[in-house]
Amino acid sequence: MEALIEFGKILIPASLVLYAVYLTVRSFILKEIELKRLEVRSRSIETVLPARLQAYERMTLFLERIAPQNLLIRLNNSGFTARDFHKVLLDEIRNEYNHNVSQQVYMGEEVWSQIRNAKEDLVILINEAASTLAPEATSIDLSKKIFEMLMEKKVDLISHALTELKKEIQQTF
Repeated sequence: MEALIEFGKILIPASLVLYAVYLTVRSFILKEIELKRLEVRSRSIETVLPARLQAYERMTLFLERIAPQNLLIRLNNSGFTARDFHKVLLDEIRNEYNHNVSQQVYMGEEVWSQIRNAKEDLVILINEAASTLAPEATSIDLSKKIFEMLMEKKVDLISHALTELKKEIQQTF
């Protein structure tokens, strides 16, 4: 019995010391893991932040390039028929969109949806304008019709998408 008491005198303090060492080492390891997480996160922010800013810039440029006032002036050629110009406009919008579609990864779903809707609205507007013209109409006639229809619209979805894009940038940064 006396040997058991002596063994207990040694085992109990040793177990307390071992438990204290365990808690200390565990605390140290948890702090190190948290520091590593923060370091990885800051590195990822350093990597993603420029890409995200570039995505916002590219989508702003996309919206500006497909805005009818810019698109029609940039692409208009007096030698085009309305049908040819219609095809050129739709091809340009499609190419611009396809070139920038990957940027959706860096922005919110709501803003991306508004950008996509603005593009689709413009395509519908151009198609409607082209469908009202006679086969012998010129590119100037199509441009005029697009501007007329644009003036009749209550909401300019491209401007709205650009505003929402700017708001998201301001909230993010």
